[in-house]
Amino acid sequence: MPHKAIYVTLGCKLNFAETATISSMMARAGIERAGDGERPDVCVVNTCSVTALADRKCRQQIRALVRRYPEALVVVTGCYAQLKSAEVAAIPGVDIVLGSEYKLDIVDYVKHWLDDRERVVAVSRHKDIKRFSPSCERGDRTRYFLKVQDGCDCFCTYCTIPMARGRSRSGTVASLVEQARQVAAEGGREIVITGVNIGDYGKHTGETLLDLLRALDAVEGIARYRISSLEPDLLSDEIIDFVATSRAFMPHFHVPLQSGSDTVLRLMGRRYDSNLFADRVRQIRRLMPDAFIGVDVMVGTRGETPECFEQSLDFIAALDVQHLHVFPYSERPGTAALRIPYIVDKQEKERRVERMMALSHDKERRFIDRFLGTTRTVLWEQPRPDATMMHGFTDNYLRVNAPVRAELVNTLTAATLQTVNDDLSIDSIIAP
Repeated sequence: MPHKAIYVTLGCKLNFAETATISSMMARAGIERAGDGERPDVCVVNTCSVTALADRKCRQQIRALVRRYPEALVVVTGCYAQLKSAEVAAIPGVDIVLGSEYKLDIVDYVKHWLDDRERVVAVSRHKDIKRFSPSCERGDRTRYFLKVQDGCDCFCTYCTIPMARGRSRSGTVASLVEQARQVAAEGGREIVITGVNIGDYGKHTGETLLDLLRALDAVEGIARYRISSLEPDLLSDEIIDFVATSRAFMPHFHVPLQSGSDTVLRLMGRRYDSNLFADRVRQIRRLMPDAFIGVDVMVGTRGETPECFEQSLDFIAALDVQHLHVFPYSERPGTAALRIPYIVDKQEKERRVERMMALSHDKERRFIDRFLGTTRTVLWEQPRPDATMMHGFTDNYLRVNAPVRAELVNTLTAATLQTVNDDLSIDSIIAP
């Protein structure tokens, strides 16, 4: 009887893509994904460590799996495993800890453990994380996630990603185009381009992100591409112009801001100021009036005085963006931000998060209202088992609902947008 495995992913879209790849690799090695009600022989946890809360969620998830499946092999990988391998290895029941360099070698480590039951901690120094491991999977979703870049060379003062993921590195245009062609051959309609710092693509290959976007746009069979995130200083006029005129790239951008205060941006070690960010938003809006623009915002960072926060809030309120991904600053060991003396207490951080979230809700709701009563094309996702409603996304990333119709999954259909729900999804009518 084949071994069975379950997979738990915490964190970003890149982690999701890599977990899906790990699942496919394990299946090819004869370790199948466990079905509902089946007890797994292997539990794989792909972790995040972007905040202290992320670390805590990882520990809770690992311990819960150990309690529920005490006989199973437990493998922990990802950023938390890379940054705090000893802490992870000390959790009773954890058998294998794999850092970033070894994440996609998981099949070999699992096979060795099944043979000799020997616990393993395989973690390299962040300076030695150099391999680019390809990943292009959809898991149980309709959209595929194509990893084009990994690592980061920016070393922002609050961030541990360079230590967790290593230095910036990329796949070649040719290899990534070949993966996109394979997606098309499998019937995939949409690809989300993922990475840690996508704008840094091609830094060591002599290619550019624009080269990659143009090559992907020419792949027949792929109807839609989305770029998961682009730093504002790397989001060039040429890239914006290309997306606006391309065949398949959607009018959807996610641009990390972190703060609307130039004082705080300097303390963070960011490579742009608020004027540059506002210019990028204006350029997108000028060429793509219907584009959805999401923004990362961090509040309560060291050095964010009340005056700096109000400046950030006012700046963002004036931006023509649609959604804020808001999160409180979290102290990360070994980061330069710990040398900044001004500290925001926990309660004040929570108040600032609430204010930013309220601003985000208002902005997104106003944007949605513009499109009620219009008809837009939606790519429909696989509904959950026994669900009565399914959802999909318009070209400009509005989440749309409709009664389940199995024939709609992975198809592009016209939907008339009707009413908005509390979660900002939109109920729609689809022609029979």
